[in-house]
Amino acid sequence: MKRLPWVERKFQFDIPEGWLPNIIARLSGTRARLIDLTENISEPQAELRLDEKWSIKEHIGHLADLEVLHIGRIDDFENLKSTLRAADMKNARTEEANHNSSKVSEHISQFWNKRSMFLQRLEGLSDEIQAFESMHPRLNMKMKPVDIAYFTAEHDDHHIAWIMHILKHAQGNMIKTKQ
Repeated sequence: MKRLPWVERKFQFDIPEGWLPNIIARLSGTRARLIDLTENISEPQAELRLDEKWSIKEHIGHLADLEVLHIGRIDDFENLKSTLRAADMKNARTEEANHNSSKVSEHISQFWNKRSMFLQRLEGLSDEIQAFESMHPRLNMKMKPVDIAYFTAEHDDHHIAWIMHILKHAQGNMIKTKQ
């Protein structure tokens, strides 16, 4: 199945602010899904790169790397910025991090430490800030905090789908080598 690149995704944001607790619950579940997907794989398997794409460790490390951006965007909303800070579309932090040199469990722990801060910030937003809109620089769309939360959850799913793809490929190769 051909995968649509993240930067080609189109979004429509019409989510009511009152749905933020539901999206926070979804964002909270990313850690459990990462643990579930990686609990029975070896460190070398988690370093497997398909077609020069990121490994499982790199995908998880990338999610942790981006939490700083998500938290910064909460700052932008709270400071009533008209435009949200931009992401580094070259992913320099992830590309330079050498995530394959650390254990999967360490990446998940780092992710969760940062994600917990993001979730606390979302939960603490006033009704006024939840209704405030700022321009997303790449999408060129006005977004509220609930939209950023949804956007982040979709981004999590994008990388979890990649991890699942890598795992299926690795499992297929393990089955072939056993025969």
